[in-house]
Amino acid sequence: MVNTPRSARQGGLLLGTVAVLGLLTACGSTDVHGNPPVTAPGTAAPARETTTSPASAPAASGTGTATRAPSKATASRGGAATTAPPGTAPAAPGTAATPAATGKRCHTGELRASVGRGDPGAGQENFPVVLTNTSARTCTLHGYPGAAFVAASGTQLGPDPHRAPGSPATVTLKPGQSAWAGLTFSNPGISEAKTATPAALLVTPPDEHDPLKAAWTGGPVPVSGNSSSVRLTVLSPGTGP
Repeated sequence: MVNTPRSARQGGLLLGTVAVLGLLTACGSTDVHGNPPVTAPGTAAPARETTTSPASAPAASGTGTATRAPSKATASRGGAATTAPPGTAPAAPGTAATPAATGKRCHTGELRASVGRGDPGAGQENFPVVLTNTSARTCTLHGYPGAAFVAASGTQLGPDPHRAPGSPATVTLKPGQSAWAGLTFSNPGISEAKTATPAALLVTPPDEHDPLKAAWTGGPVPVSGNSSSVRLTVLSPGTGP
């Protein structure tokens, strides 16, 4: 058996160790057991180059239209943001919203019609036609009412009354208050006009289409012939002269 000098054996071990270290340095990724190298505490790991693929575009919806985020028109007032309702254009600076107008006219359903007691004089028959506010609000009447005599069957007797000359004025009616217009015609016994006795007088408030029915107890009225004209005056406050 040949004995190798100790110096020769140590030299061979040193060369082998140097070769293994060189191999590990060249690989730089694993140790002798195949594990990744350990980084000493406080030492930053070497940066790696990464390749980022461009962001992919959203797929087409197939409807031919693009979806957009809803826009909001906001106005800052007192530090708070106010969002306008959809489809509403913001008001111009310095302008105030106009409140909806409310009508003050008396409507047919808010009134009651009646005929007051006759007041004959100088061959004339005179009756007050009264409209009374039965509603809970204040309303107005302006001008002339409409009127027509009717039989019990509802058939009109004679032509509509004519309007007597006058100056229309607005009459304000609080709940329970009344306005009146004068209904006048020549006494048929004097004028010898053809007459009929109506069952009711239909009264239509100014600017309305639906009439009110008032019982007629004034006897015969002229419907045709000589001096058969019936006249109505403008409305005035109260229930008669």
